Order: sequence, then structure tokens, then C-alpha cells
Amino acid sequence: MIANQRTIKWKTHFSGIGLHTGNKSTITFLPSAPNSGIRFIRTDLPNRPVIPALIEYVVDISRGTTLKNGNAEVHTVEHILAAIAGLQIDNIDIEINGNEPPVSDGSSKPFVDVLLNAGFEDQNVPRNFLTVDETVSYKDESRGVEIVALPLNDYRVTVMIDFQNPALGSQHSGLFSLDEEFVREFAPARTFCFLKEVEMLKDQGLIKGGTLDSAIVIVDEELNPIELERLREKLSLQGKVELGSNGILNNIELRFKNEPCRHKLLDIIGDLALVGVPIKAQILAARSGHKANIEFAKKLRNLYDKQQLTKKYQVISKAGVIFDINAILKILPHRYPFLLVDKIIELDVGKRIVGVKNVTQNEPFFQGHFPGHPIMPGVLIIEAMAQVGCILILNEVENPESKLGYFAGINNAKFKNPVYPGDQIVFELWMLSHRLNTFKMHGEAYVDGKLVCEAELSAVLVNR
Repeated sequence: MIANQRTIKWKTHFSGIGLHTGNKSTITFLPSAPNSGIRFIRTDLPNRPVIPALIEYVVDISRGTTLKNGNAEVHTVEHILAAIAGLQIDNIDIEINGNEPPVSDGSSKPFVDVLLNAGFEDQNVPRNFLTVDETVSYKDESRGVEIVALPLNDYRVTVMIDFQNPALGSQHSGLFSLDEEFVREFAPARTFCFLKEVEMLKDQGLIKGGTLDSAIVIVDEELNPIELERLREKLSLQGKVELGSNGILNNIELRFKNEPCRHKLLDIIGDLALVGVPIKAQILAARSGHKANIEFAKKLRNLYDKQQLTKKYQVISKAGVIFDINAILKILPHRYPFLLVDKIIELDVGKRIVGVKNVTQNEPFFQGHFPGHPIMPGVLIIEAMAQVGCILILNEVENPESKLGYFAGINNAKFKNPVYPGDQIVFELWMLSHRLNTFKMHGEAYVDGKLVCEAELSAVLVNR
């Protein structure tokens, strides 16, 4: 994998018809600056709205991956993204004068070819990687889907499919080197569907731009000549249509024996490009589709966000610790005697956090609360909970170092058990809502597994 960021040297373009919308469009690839990422630009809309190719902009995955920002959207982006990620391009602008890129032959090869012709320009800026340092997994047991990322200092993808169809059977494929295999072995793999699906897709208002040149149609039902002719007319297909003897409509020859599986691998590369950075991991996928790919990409993006937050505060890695006390001192403005959190041990960025407060006899409040019977004041338990929550919300805003978190409300606070010197309080908070600079969280505090306090907290971020 290349070490520095990369863009293309020259502007290049490609035109055609979108698979599902049937709309004509021209896409123009342009070089872009370091750290700008992959961006779609709708040149046919007022003010040329930009749609970043990031997981949070995904709005639909029914028959492909759709991105949307405001009122601007782009359908079926996975084949373009696979071409860009497979060629290890980090920064590129994609101008498009419609709402769906051309489908061409249903693979990434046409996009790969024009990008190769444009050439590459290495940028003197290091690449930002997501280095998977812990197992990440997604499972949908009802559909037999599973995707796992394992630690590896490289990028490898292995895929297995099993549609229980004689024309396909069970297939597997693996990519072990983007540099050596992607262009030749995977970019040409075309999309596919089953004959039973074709009429259904048409009735759903999809595949308006689909032809037998843009997808492999796998025969999974027997149709007589009259039914085939009706299907040909309904789909506006040119020429003769026949079931074929190789399990593929019109006897279209596969480019690879396991071409459908290779295309599934291509889809994974494209969908995982929405993480926003190249990935160092071994990806293993069984029976995955766009829905599973996107859910898995969200998990990987969350891991990347957590790593970036950790890196920002230069935490010295310790087993079981996300932020140690030195990192917390950089994040929170609180100081003795009012810093009431010692470490953060779990963080699901923007969603959940777990922090720890070690309660000792040396706490200054024990001198007066109460002499001879020391108990931690409930208001300070709530304050410690709020400080943990403040760390959770800091990554939700730009320039968090310039912000302060103020209490805006406490609701449904309940104190279940007292907290004594020598106890260790574990705080767990979940984000309930976020609007502008106002946040609402639910928090719970435990000592030795017993609930001692719970509350709903509201906070507002203000400028320091």
C-alpha cells in the first residue's frame, strides 16, 4: 500500500446511462488537494452542491449505494468508489451532471481505464489509515451474513457467496494485493441479478437503464418462448433473448469462473471506501450485500473516529484504557479539587462512553460530609457523571478545545446506594439526542456492579 496521498494528474470524463434511473450523465474526474477526500459535485443543480463520499451521507442501499447531502443525491456510487479505492486514490472530485453515474458494462473497469489514462500524482502528505487493531464484526443471523475485520498491516478481502442456485453454486474469492490484482482480476467483474428478479425490479421502477450488456442475468426459472418475448418487450431489449445453456441469459460468457463472487468483492471495496480512509485489515465476508457492507462500514468508521480522538490527545496506550488522566487533563478544563474522572475505558464515538472515578479518603469533601461517616455527596456523583458525558460530546463539534460544557438540566436523578471511600465508580452514559450545541444523555453509576445513581443530563457547549 502506498504511503503518501494520491490524486490524478489530469481531468478526464466518462458518459453513459444510469442503471436504475436510466438518466444520461457525464462524470468528470478532477485532481483535488491533499486531505480533501472523495467528493461528488452535482453540476446540474444550483450552487453545485457537494456530496462527500462518507458513510454518514448514505441514505439508501436497496439496490446499490445512494449518497445524499441536502437535496442533492447520487445513486449507485459503489462501482466508481471501488475504482477509486482500488487504484488507491485518496483525493478526487467527481463532477456529475445527473443523479446517477453511467453503468456501462456493470463493472468498475470503464472507470479504472479512464483514471489510469489520467495518470496519478503523488502528494507529499502521508495517508491517514484506519489500522484495525481489534476484531470488528457484523452479523445478520437471519440472512446468514457475517463480515469480520481482523488486524493486519495490509489490505486483504476474502468473500464467499452461496445463492443455492445451480448456475452459481457456492463461490469464494480473495484479493491479496491491490497493486498486483485489482485492475486485472477484480475491476472487470460485472454486476449480476437473477432472471426472477428482473421483472420485479422493472415493476419497482428500477433498472430503467439496464440492458444485457450492463449485467449478467442468471437463469433461475424456466420460461417458454412466449414468456421470454413478453419479458423482452417489457424490458425494451433489442435482439433475441434466450435462456441459454450455460445458466446465463443469452449464453453470455463469464469473464471469470467466479465472476459474481468477484463482483461482490468489488462492491465491498466500493462500500468500505465510505469509511473515508484506506484500511489496514483482513476483511472476511460471507453472503454480504450493500446493507451489510454499509452497517459494517459504520463500525469501521466509528473505530477510526475513536482512534483519531485518542491520537489527538496523544494518549499513551494502556491495556483497557482509552484516555488516561493525562489525556483527560488535555480534554477537560477541570482541575483539583473538581476533576472527578480518572480514566475512560470505553468509547463509542457520539453514542456511548464508560468512565471511572476512584474514590479515596483523601477527597476534600469527606472532611465535612460527614465527619465520622464519610459519604460522597450525590451532587458530586452527578458532577462526575457529567464530566464523563462532556468527553463524549466533545467529538461532536469542531475545535472542541475551544469549547466548555455547561449543565443545562438534570432530570429523573435517583440515588440508590451510598458511595464510600475506597469505592470505584463506573459511569456509563448514552447519547439520547443532539441538536445544534445542545446534548441530552442518560447516565448510570455503578459500584461493584450495583447501581448507585442514574439521571438524564442536558448540556450545552459554549465558547471558552
